[in-house]
Amino acid sequence: MKWQDRGGSSNVRKSGGKVAGGGILGLIIAAVLWLVFDMNPMTAYQTAQSVTASNGAEVQPVSEMDNDRDTRFVSVVLADTEAVWHQIFQEMGRTYKEPELILFSGRVQSACGSATSATGPFYCPGDQRVYLDTSFFAEMRHNLGISGDQQGSGDAENQDKAGDFAQAYVIAHEVGHHVQTLLGISQKVNEARRQLSQTQGNELSVRQELQADCFAGVWANRNQQRVQFLEEGDIEEALNAASQIGDDRLAQASGREVVPDNFTHGTSQQRVNWFVRGLESGDIGRCDTFSGAI
Repeated sequence: MKWQDRGGSSNVRKSGGKVAGGGILGLIIAAVLWLVFDMNPMTAYQTAQSVTASNGAEVQPVSEMDNDRDTRFVSVVLADTEAVWHQIFQEMGRTYKEPELILFSGRVQSACGSATSATGPFYCPGDQRVYLDTSFFAEMRHNLGISGDQQGSGDAENQDKAGDFAQAYVIAHEVGHHVQTLLGISQKVNEARRQLSQTQGNELSVRQELQADCFAGVWANRNQQRVQFLEEGDIEEALNAASQIGDDRLAQASGREVVPDNFTHGTSQQRVNWFVRGLESGDIGRCDTFSGAI
């Protein structure tokens, strides 16, 4: 994937890794609850954290000092999504609002709650931010079969590119959820899920996730038209990534029973199919996962 020759987004931030809710105010509240109301000290501390928790991560702009290779890559991919979605929204007579992308390490607080690196990349509609743990890149390279020994030998340029488009696909998928929020799709899904059973709600979640996959494919199509950034093997990388994060594949890999009623993101084949649909068409009108079979 070609990306080094393009400018980056100004919307990438880094989190200090602190979970909101601490500080002097939190300690004062905890002390009052403990000493005045005779609350258990641990309960007092947890209550104080809840009371003082902010709605977003403590973040700061990326500086030139910490603008490493992975950060630059994220910045360029985010800028690419901004260019494409601005164009698509303009075609629809709408205005695209750019999301922020928060890089964190280990743990982060979002408007959707606290999350760890185990959560994986996610989008929070409450603050309209994409969250990405810095270990994501090493994990993706490992999952794509690139071991540490392989990274340290051979063609350095090719190793640096390995897995780039698969990583870009994941970022584009999360930005796809932002697009769903701006279009009002996420709100309708959440409202509908409150009226449904767990199984029915899971099916709606699957349809929402598959649409984000399709939106990622649309982005890849339109960005290719815009800057011709794809190289040989890139599409295969993305398809491999999509197939590896299907609910059925993840269940099998963890030794769990494959239960379709529990799926929330779709099977490997479904995820591949909808990404390809967006990729081949470049048309968000082809991404209606909520009508008919998936």
